[in-house]
Amino acid sequence: MIRALQLLLMTTVSFATAQEQPLAASHDADRSHYLARFANVAPSIDGSSNDVAWESAQWRPLNNIWLGGPLEPTDFNGRYKVTWTEQKLYVLVEFTDDVLVDFHRDPLTQYWDDDCLEIFIDEDHSGGDHQYNHNAFAYHMSLDNRAIDIGSNKMAQEYTHHTRSQWRQQGDKVVWEIAVDIYNDKYRDNADDNQPVELKVGKVMGFMLAYCDNDRSELREHFIGSEHAAGDHKDRGWIDAGLFGTLELTD
Repeated sequence: MIRALQLLLMTTVSFATAQEQPLAASHDADRSHYLARFANVAPSIDGSSNDVAWESAQWRPLNNIWLGGPLEPTDFNGRYKVTWTEQKLYVLVEFTDDVLVDFHRDPLTQYWDDDCLEIFIDEDHSGGDHQYNHNAFAYHMSLDNRAIDIGSNKMAQEYTHHTRSQWRQQGDKVVWEIAVDIYNDKYRDNADDNQPVELKVGKVMGFMLAYCDNDRSELREHFIGSEHAAGDHKDRGWIDAGLFGTLELTD
């Protein structure tokens, strides 16, 4: 009887201890928190930063080297802004890149080794795996303004119909504007009834940017992101939405 009571007590204590342990975090530590202001008039997607909608948006750096060695400012130097309307999220990226490369004309082949801008969006800020599902999206925006991500069939798919994109050379800088429709994790490839969600004040999403930089090599030389990524997490944004920062929509 005494032994049975001891075992019962040990089990109860162990269960209570397990219950007190915090659940594993769905996001990496030290993620950025961007407050995106509402745009009364949506910016025109024309590769220009002159729209009124961008005037009150906050610049953030694109400067975390995920792959490759140190960068000279003339090789790559970038920053970005975000704004929104009820229908779309808008991203403005301004960067210096001394060489623009688009070797792979097939947009579904080795697209990450050309110069491209990558936009990561997790509609419900849930974090977690999105490698072969639509828990989150990782749009690779090519220099010919096409959007590529991995589909639920584990193959590269074109999602250009989710975006409007235009970039323009201005002096020694490139200005790139993208409008993005936001879809939730119910999105189904090849379905004809997918509808983007309506955006509103207070909505919180996962968000991150990255740039693949190729200077005329077979493979990209650098991969530069908006979020700090430590250790083996430096090239896992296309798999794990827990690396994304936080994007909060404000008025």
